[in-house]
Amino acid sequence: MRLDKYLSSATDLSRTDVKYLIRNKHVLIDGEICKSISFHVSDDQTVELDGEVIEQPGPRYFMLHKPKGYVCATKDSEHPTVIDLLDEPNKEKLQVAGRLDIDTTGLVLITDDGQWNHAITSPKRDCKKQYHVTLISNIDEQTVADFEEGIQLRGEERKTLPATMEMLYKNEVLLTISEGKYHQVKRMFAAAGNKVSDLHRKSIGAIDLDPDLNEGEYRRLTATEAQSISEKP
Repeated sequence: MRLDKYLSSATDLSRTDVKYLIRNKHVLIDGEICKSISFHVSDDQTVELDGEVIEQPGPRYFMLHKPKGYVCATKDSEHPTVIDLLDEPNKEKLQVAGRLDIDTTGLVLITDDGQWNHAITSPKRDCKKQYHVTLISNIDEQTVADFEEGIQLRGEERKTLPATMEMLYKNEVLLTISEGKYHQVKRMFAAAGNKVSDLHRKSIGAIDLDPDLNEGEYRRLTATEAQSISEKP
């Protein structure tokens, strides 16, 4: 990789800043000053910038406790985004893996690994998501049975895949689904004649929202958590 691209991709520095630093002897390759912007860095070489070793970042995986009022997008002209909550370099390379509505809270996964993202969002992977759902009206046994059979959503050709419900209170459930259709949970309950008043995602696959994370906080996933998504079902 060209030296200027190497440094700009591994830091928050612009190409202009990087070129200035290279030309003014701030950069070392294997301990020797390098003033060539087009120098090609090999995998076994050490790059230093003002005495600090600069390495290319590997894939990044984060969990974030999403508050209400934030959208799951990299940029938005009207609302703050979940990416705005991150204090990380090269944030523009990150993407949200499985979105939540602006008024929904809970677990959001963020990565720069496109294949890992696909493993979460692809219907073929059957990646289960669990939600704590609070409803306007009480839930009857027929709704539970209908969800287990699949719900016909307006505008959809096929019913949803079977979903399971664990009753917490008469109007609160833990709902587990394996799809990610637009506004799916709200539309499912609307089709059953009910309305969601509060929605919170607790888990995606084997990854549970860390109870130590307050709304708006995030952390890197552990290797075990990240690998759990990569494993084929």
